[in-house]
Amino acid sequence: MTSDRPIILVTNDDGITAPGIAALVNAVKHLGEVVVVAPDSPQSGMGHAITISEPLRLDKVDIFKGIICYQTSGTPADCVKLAVSKVLHRKPDLVVSGINHGSNASINVIYSGTMSAAVEGAIEGIPSIGFSLLNYAHDADMEAAGKVAHKMAKMVLEKGLPEGVLLNVNIPYCDFENIKGYKVCRQARAKYNEEFDERKDPHGRNYFWLRGDFANFDHGDDTDVFALKNNFVSIVPTQFDLTAHHAIGTLNTWNF
Repeated sequence: MTSDRPIILVTNDDGITAPGIAALVNAVKHLGEVVVVAPDSPQSGMGHAITISEPLRLDKVDIFKGIICYQTSGTPADCVKLAVSKVLHRKPDLVVSGINHGSNASINVIYSGTMSAAVEGAIEGIPSIGFSLLNYAHDADMEAAGKVAHKMAKMVLEKGLPEGVLLNVNIPYCDFENIKGYKVCRQARAKYNEEFDERKDPHGRNYFWLRGDFANFDHGDDTDVFALKNNFVSIVPTQFDLTAHHAIGTLNTWNF
């Protein structure tokens, strides 16, 4: 690698063969020297899990022409840790994760492997972005999302990000010409109304299958859900500090 070009680490949670990561590689490959470290199989919904109870495999593969590329048996957070420690041997200039097949707006950010890879980058002090497209289909058209990813990655490389902050970027599913613009938003207050379907396997043993419907309780016009519903790209500045700072004063009035 040359030292005069930024190093861009690309990862995801849908797996190294997912169309979304191919679109992301293509989107950023002219902005610097790209290195891919991604899971060898889908890791959606893994959140910020790391592998501690079994060995991690890391294998060099030839998937993206002209791009250094590794697959690992680990989680998205593992991918960033391994990349920094064993592949790059230094911190990259940018971490980009995605492009996820499906939304990571609102509460989804908590469960998202895509976003957890970006969070891990931010923990390491690296400017990081998670990209998600509002379409879960494997064959979703990634053209517009790729253009958004290129623009956002270029801006972050040029401007940087505040310490401890990463970006959660969600992209509406439409032609690029129909995207109305970009909105810096807050995370909407929403959740899934979930239940477990109880079923029986061929041997008569019970098993459960999680399902649920998304419920948005936040009707503000400054949220990611609102922006996406109105065909804007939502940009939520996100942090890994989970401290409820506004509650510290209240708790300090308690008589412990």
